Amino acid sequence: MTPRIWLLNGPNLNLLGEREPHIYGHSTLADVESMCQEVAARHGLELFCHQTNAEHQMIEWLHAARKDAGVIINPAGFSYHHVPVLDALKMVECPIVEVHISNVHRREAEWRSHTITTVAATGVISGLGIQGYRYAVEFLAARIAGLA
Repeated sequence: MTPRIWLLNGPNLNLLGEREPHIYGHSTLADVESMCQEVAARHGLELFCHQTNAEHQMIEWLHAARKDAGVIINPAGFSYHHVPVLDALKMVECPIVEVHISNVHRREAEWRSHTITTVAATGVISGLGIQGYRYAVEFLAARIAGLA
């Protein structure tokens, strides 16, 4: 059975490349997914990519992913006050890598650095642009192979 990892993106990331490119860059979510699919395929992993602006949909995907090989999540706006997303993350039994494209600790609004979802993550990648997603796939591949 091919190990399966989930790449989940939260609110407004469907507009990646258009929304505030001075912060998030010009790459699109399709670019991110394509890059991650290439890395996953190189490691023999199946990658499910999803994006939602709806909290209930994110929770459903987390429930579905909870016993798979790994989850990469950019919770975006769900990071700050969405306790149901945090609760769903806490039910996930596999490694979770939380990714933020910008460095949330250097952003203009202090509240952005207070992500409640981080407590459920195995690790966090923040501020490395879309390359953070690649590093998350590489980490999970190493973890699945027993190397991390």
